[in-house]
Amino acid sequence: MTAIPHRRAPKRLLLAFFGEHVVDDDPGPIRASALIGVLEGAGVAAPATRATLDRLVRTGILARGRSGREIRFALTAHGTALLREATTRVRGPHPFEPQGPGWTLVTFTIPEERRTLRHRLRSTLTWEGFAPLRDGLWLAPGEVDLAGSLGPLRRDLPPHALIAFHARDLAEFPIAASVRAAWDIEAIRRAHLAFIDAWADPAAARQASSALSVRTMLVADWLALLRADPRLPREFLDARWPAERSARVYRRMHERLAPASAAEFAALVTRTAPEAPPSAPSRTRSVAGRAR
Repeated sequence: MTAIPHRRAPKRLLLAFFGEHVVDDDPGPIRASALIGVLEGAGVAAPATRATLDRLVRTGILARGRSGREIRFALTAHGTALLREATTRVRGPHPFEPQGPGWTLVTFTIPEERRTLRHRLRSTLTWEGFAPLRDGLWLAPGEVDLAGSLGPLRRDLPPHALIAFHARDLAEFPIAASVRAAWDIEAIRRAHLAFIDAWADPAAARQASSALSVRTMLVADWLALLRADPRLPREFLDARWPAERSARVYRRMHERLAPASAAEFAALVTRTAPEAPPSAPSRTRSVAGRAR
């Protein structure tokens, strides 16, 4: 696990954008040019955004359509379910608390030729706080709702490919050494401190001219932090563990950005696509069209 990167992955930025503004209210398909503009404000070049949009279509998270001359993107049913599952923790009051007592263990076997499915499963397990203990055996704190978190992925798994258990550790066989082998606790601390360093200063709200871009960056960094922190029990953390401070910093900055970013988003989705140019455009209109 590593600290939050200065350069944010386009995929995480797009998921942050759709999770914040689209999954609940469904404003309809979003113009590609609008998505490119938001990510340009976050430091991502247009070709990288287009390539990422293509990948999200191929993986079934987004659907592509056309309205006039504009390409537009909308969440699929799979993409909506995926983001709704994530928002439970993104917006939850205690995002770094274990989900109940004990531990959840998962063991799985997926054929080598189904590497993409294996990658999807591992990615889902990582988001839910799992880490590999040894080959094919993964551990997570608390009682993880696997049925909910795996969602549509369960239909793609071969029969009996995955087995899950809820367990507690025995006093004679303490789990502490396994926990410290599975998770780099100091790396998790550094991820929290990097998030706090990036967003605690109110000036961070002005790092881009668009509040919508800054809010997208904030949520993308929050997603990265949630993925890095598996919600370990307090007995493995010291008294100065920074998770509660991270949560306060996130909520304070989110509230600061919300009014302006919501207004920008409302203007973005109500803006109509440019009309087709007339058959004999004037020079002035041609220049304006190229500028768009």
